[in-house]
Amino acid sequence: MQRTPPLTEAVQKYAARQDELKVATGHWIEHVRSLLDEAGINYLSVTGRTKTVSSFAAKSSQEVDGVRVYDDPLTQITDQIGVRVITYVHSDVAAVADLLAATFTVLDDRDLGQVTASQGRFGYSSRHLLLSPDPEHATMVMLEQLGGQPASVQLRTVLQHAWAEFEHDIRYKGQVPEEHATDLDRRFTLAAGLLELADREFSMIRDRLRGDLTQPAIGAEPGAAAEPAERMDAMALATFLGSRYLEAGWSRTDHYDWMAGLLAELGITSLDQLRGLITTIDDAAIAARMGYKYPPGAVRRLDDALLAVHGTRYADLPGNAHRRDALLARLEKLVADDPTGA
Repeated sequence: MQRTPPLTEAVQKYAARQDELKVATGHWIEHVRSLLDEAGINYLSVTGRTKTVSSFAAKSSQEVDGVRVYDDPLTQITDQIGVRVITYVHSDVAAVADLLAATFTVLDDRDLGQVTASQGRFGYSSRHLLLSPDPEHATMVMLEQLGGQPASVQLRTVLQHAWAEFEHDIRYKGQVPEEHATDLDRRFTLAAGLLELADREFSMIRDRLRGDLTQPAIGAEPGAAAEPAERMDAMALATFLGSRYLEAGWSRTDHYDWMAGLLAELGITSLDQLRGLITTIDDAAIAARMGYKYPPGAVRRLDDALLAVHGTRYADLPGNAHRRDALLARLEKLVADDPTGA
């Protein structure tokens, strides 16, 4: 009986377990997104994909100088599950990497932007982490959902992502005539340099807003109440929080609307009501007890303030059902060593 060639056998095994990998991919995306939201790190998107069978087969068959690159494709090809996190500013790439490293086991960490820079040129910039579940930090549920399957995680800013996607689309679809290749290489390099400068400026703008703002945002003057409604306007809430937490980073746009919903569940539907509640809160004490590892967004700061005031009532809100355990863990920090237990 003729034996199935090793490469064909590996592709067949991969095809057989792809549905399982797709489920694990969804869980990886969910856990990474939850970690970023819990830490209060702003980001544009968290997406992922499971490597297709055709892509796995093509990569498995790669050769260098006539020698096959992968002897054991099923274990050596580590990007079977891919997750991509896109942030707004470059400093958040490092913050996300640190957060993931504190939760998962880092099998590999490559900053391809640094590699490009070390060669004295501009070009592709993206940080690539190879992560696997860490039994010491992961819950049993997480371990079961991820099934011990590693994931290749790309971290990049929105500008780095735009350059990489456009460059890949042009170069790898055979659209560059040979006579224009040199000129287009130069233009891609120039664009990469300009985007790197823009990334730095965006970071500086955010840092300046965090550290140097001393005046309330326009429209957030004391006494300027929002018109009572079933829930307050998300934009009005964002403006108010920007003046309340001057040093805080921006939160995701949809999180302001989500927070407005939680406030409505507490019966708070106007800025006057919210202002009356949090004026008595010691923000510095809350920040000290939480010991933020990363600059939290304004929504996270309000989230902790509401938790400090309402305790388990806040954690038990229907809108918090998906993260009740995480809120109770935070509440333990807030009440630790507090003789009043408040």
